[in-house]
Amino acid sequence: MRSSRPAFRADVGHVIIAHFDGSCDPNPGGRCAFGFVVRKDGRILHEGRGLAAPPGPGATNNVAEYTGCIRALEWLRYENRREPIVLRGDSELILKQIQGVYKVKSPLLAPLYWRVRELLPEFTALRLEWIPREQNADADRLASSAL
Repeated sequence: MRSSRPAFRADVGHVIIAHFDGSCDPNPGGRCAFGFVVRKDGRILHEGRGLAAPPGPGATNNVAEYTGCIRALEWLRYENRREPIVLRGDSELILKQIQGVYKVKSPLLAPLYWRVRELLPEFTALRLEWIPREQNADADRLASSAL
């Protein structure tokens, strides 16, 4: 059985760092957007942003966070990136759910969680990292600008 935590080897080439974030204004029910930025060797490879959900009961900051994570992983998969990847976000809830530390209790988040879990095996060397909000400024800026 495959480990729930993908392997990570920092000795294989240069590491890709991907930051994701989400925003909802007002939360819940408002405009809900995501942002992500992917870097390698300090150089931006790609930035993405967009709406995560239409305003209404399905629009929350956690939906936006999950969507940012998914879009970053989908871009990395589409680009067939094989370098070691560090995926960083400032949502402890989302990262701990993905790692299996927290249960996914919300029916709103469950499909997004399962989408992330489908994408993870696509990467041979991926590590998830929680970071303080201050260290996620670029992804936050992108999410906020998409609102």
